Parts: sequence; structure tokens; C-alpha cells
Amino acid sequence: MPLWIPIVIAAAFLQNLRSLLQKRLTGRLSTGGATFSRFVFAFPLALAYALLVSSLTGWVPGVPSHTFMTFLIAGAVAQIGATYLLLASFAHGPFAIGTAYSKTEALQAAVFAAVVLGELLSFWGLIAVLIGIAGVALMAFKRREDGLRALNLADKAVLFGVGAGAAFAMASVSYRGASLSLGDSSAFVRAGWTLASATLVQTIIMGTWLRWREPGQVTKTLGLWRESGLVALAGVAGSIGWFTALTLQTAALVKALAQVELIFSTLTSWLYFKEPVSTREVAGIALIGLSIILIVLVA
Repeated sequence: MPLWIPIVIAAAFLQNLRSLLQKRLTGRLSTGGATFSRFVFAFPLALAYALLVSSLTGWVPGVPSHTFMTFLIAGAVAQIGATYLLLASFAHGPFAIGTAYSKTEALQAAVFAAVVLGELLSFWGLIAVLIGIAGVALMAFKRREDGLRALNLADKAVLFGVGAGAAFAMASVSYRGASLSLGDSSAFVRAGWTLASATLVQTIIMGTWLRWREPGQVTKTLGLWRESGLVALAGVAGSIGWFTALTLQTAALVKALAQVELIFSTLTSWLYFKEPVSTREVAGIALIGLSIILIVLVA
């Protein structure tokens, strides 16, 4: 089994754990503050990881190239934009619609990767991506009216959801481009320095934005370092996995396999929060499972 597959599965589990921990911060910070907390506390951890893998391999980073910086800034901005678009989708419609359309990220990543990086997805790879998206839709649209509303492409919730998926896809492809531009060093080293650089850029962007638009949020966020620190630790561990996988494999397949996170979140809801699981969700899990099997075979 290729190394990137267990890395993605571990990253998806850690991302689900981060989401679980982040619920503790709900209501204590604004949307911008919560987003900022993900980056400001993650940066020192990501930098420590990058320095560690560099010391173990003996690789010393040089002056960043224009290619690296272009991809990096594009990815950092796209990721921030994706977060806001997803929240905007939730504000204009059911959670299910925003979630489902944002998960078209894998399909959109295949398009962006072909255009930007010249990476083409195989026929069976594309089939795996489409099956995974169908599974997500089954799990998301628990109510018939949500499914019907999702067909209205003029709906703001749909438009913002698609936009979030596009921005997430652009971020994934850009981060892969940045990591690949660092040359032939270890994938762990390239991923580590790309992640550390991305979180630094995002911290600067979000910190500047909050100082201007939401005075007091930066101080409030930093004051919650104990609660946010644990979230950041789980988030960085997951991000290390995502960035490493994106260095090893195309963004479309990585993000298609990442749908396994929905299985983890459903199990968390069932086992931890004692929420019932519907037949539709079980069918969605089955389709995502089939998608994962195809991805493993394709890889």
C-alpha cells in the first residue's frame, strides 16, 4: 500500500478530533477569531516540525523561489477564502447543502490540477471521486427538501458551497505545487516547510484583518491559548498528514480519500454523542467505502 494512503486516513482522523475539540470554543470567539486561532497557534508547532525533519535529514532550506511563493500565497489565501465561503453557505441555507457542495473539492481539484500542474486523473480515479461525492450527498441530504433545494444552482447556499469547494481545491493544488517546487528533498521536509510557511502567511493575513475589522479579537484569541492550543496540536498533526500526502500524490485522489473523515464523524456522532444513524447515512458510508477501495486499487 502506498505511504500516502495511511497518512491521509490518519490525517482525516486527526481532523475529526480537531473538530470535536473545537466545539469547546463555539460562542467564545467570532468566526474570524476562531479561524485566526487555527493559524496563530499552529505556526510555532509547524515550524518546530519543519526544523526537526530538516535536522534529521540534513536539508537546509534556501531562499524561497518565486514559484514557491506564488503557489504558497495562492494556497493560503484560497484556504482562508474557502473557510469564509463555507460559513456563508451555512448562513444562507441548511448545513447539508454547504457541506455537500464543499465536498466537490475532489472533483474540482482534478480540474485545477490538470490546468495548473498538468496532472491528469485516470478514468478509474475519476470514477472513484464521483462515487465518493455521491456518498457525501447521500449522507448530507437527510431531508428530501434539502436534496431538492440543492438542485437550484441559483440558491446562495449552493453558490457559496460550490465556491468553498473551488477554493479548497485551489488551496490543495497550490500547496502541492509549492511543495513540489522545493526540489528532490524528502517529502516530509518539503511538506513541513510548506506547512510552516503557509501558517505564517495565514497568521499575518488574518491578524492584520482582525486588527482592522474586529479590534480586540486578536487579544481575545491569544487569551484562550490553553483551549486553542490543544485544537492547534490536533490540527497541525492532521495538516502534516495532508501536506505530506499532497506532496506524494495528486490533490484529487488525496481529497477523494479524505472523505473517510465523514465516516469518522458519523461514528463520533453515534458513539460519543449518542446520535442515531439513518439508513441513508449507512448507504452513504458504503459508497464512500467503495470509493476508498477504488482509490487504493488505482494507487
